[in-house]
Amino acid sequence: MDSKALYRISYGLYVIGAGNGDMYNAQIANTLIQVASQPVTVSVCLNKNNFTHDLVEQSRFFSASILAQDTPLGFIGGLGFKSGREGDKLKGLTWKKGQTGAPIVTDNALAYLEVKVTAQADAGTHTIFIGEVIEAEVLREGEPLTYAYYQQVKRGTTPKTAPSYIEKKREEVVKMDKYECSVCGYIYDPEAGDPENKIPPKTPFEKLPADWTCPVCGAGKNEFHKV
Repeated sequence: MDSKALYRISYGLYVIGAGNGDMYNAQIANTLIQVASQPVTVSVCLNKNNFTHDLVEQSRFFSASILAQDTPLGFIGGLGFKSGREGDKLKGLTWKKGQTGAPIVTDNALAYLEVKVTAQADAGTHTIFIGEVIEAEVLREGEPLTYAYYQQVKRGTTPKTAPSYIEKKREEVVKMDKYECSVCGYIYDPEAGDPENKIPPKTPFEKLPADWTCPVCGAGKNEFHKV
């Protein structure tokens, strides 16, 4: 089976927020889809190990912020490669408490939805939450960020807990070249440089500034290894 065929499936990138009592969390997801129009119903697929999954299951509500195409990689990495059980992922972000009680992240968002969970289905390592949209607002105009753009233009990576994660074979990593982040799997390719941090193409890894960090997860140069 050629797993690269799955890369052709179109996705967006979203921030899924959830809260229960005084606990709040948010994560990146690319699995939000509309499944019905009357009533307006959406679904999202979340890994069972994620803190956000637990909060959605407990509260029966979640929010979904639709990200803009120009969303920085660091913003995505902060919500996608860190655990809410180990720290406050919402700290430093602009967000508000919705009418459902779920946190709504408005940084880099074009619009948001608030959803009441009406059903869920087991999907092995993940749970599919299905719910009715009870509130929605457009925040600004702009082009939404797609998963393809994130992968191909921004050169972002996918956490192992994501439904769309595909483990790279060793030969695939070697072809990608140069240095890999041991935290999130981001590949620094000198031929491409790092546009997010204004590093021009043809810049060797050794010539990167000492304070340069991974554009996805913020790891330092010492967290990279040659591949």
